[in-house]
Amino acid sequence: MPADIRVKICGLTAPNHVRAAADAGAGYVGFVFFPKSPRHIGPEAAAALAQHVPAGVAKVALTVNATDQELDHILSTVPLDMLQLHGKESPERVQQVRDRFGLPVMKAIGVAEVDDLAAIDLYSDVADQLLIDAKPPRNADLPGGNGLSFDWRLLAGRKYWRKPWMLAGGLTPQNVAEAVRMTGAQQVDVSSGVETAPGVKDAGLIRAFIEAAR
Repeated sequence: MPADIRVKICGLTAPNHVRAAADAGAGYVGFVFFPKSPRHIGPEAAAALAQHVPAGVAKVALTVNATDQELDHILSTVPLDMLQLHGKESPERVQQVRDRFGLPVMKAIGVAEVDDLAAIDLYSDVADQLLIDAKPPRNADLPGGNGLSFDWRLLAGRKYWRKPWMLAGGLTPQNVAEAVRMTGAQQVDVSSGVETAPGVKDAGLIRAFIEAAR
C-alpha cells in the first residue's frame, strides 16, 4: 500500500488514544459531538483532548444536524480544523455552515447501492471533502460508527471525483488494505474497527490499522 494514504481515527475519547493515533501517523483525529453515540464527548472534554494533538494532525468535529448555536458553542470551546457533517444536512446547509464558520467542511454520504452515488456529485459542489460511508440500517440510532461496510465495488475506478474523499464503514486492520485496493481510496476513516468495546479505542489496533492501510 502507498505510504501517502491518510488515516482518520474518529471517536477518540481519551488522551492516550489521541497520542497513539498521532504517534502511529494519523492525519486526522475525530471528536464526536452526538449524544446518542458511545463516543460522544462534550466541547470541554474535546478541548482538553485537543491539547494532545500535535501540529500537522487535523482535528475534526463530527456533528449530526447541528444548529448554528450548537456549532458556535463547539467552535468557541475547541480549536478545530474541520467540521464533519454526518446527518441529513442539505447541500444548502453545507454551504451555509462553510460560509458562516470559515472552516473546511467534510460531508458524510451513506452508500448502499449505485443510486446513492448521485449524492457525491451533488455535495461536491459545496463541501471541501466527502466521507463515503455505509448507509446505516433503517431506524438506526447512529448515522455512522455502526461497524458496517458496503460493496466497495461500487467505488471501483471512481477515485477522480472533484473533491478529496475518504472511505469509511466497517473498516478494520484486517480489511483496510483490500478496501484501499478495490476503491482507490487515498484516505480512510475508522472508529469501531479499532475498538475493544463501543467507544473504547485500543492503541495496538490503531497502530495495526494505520500500518495495514499503508
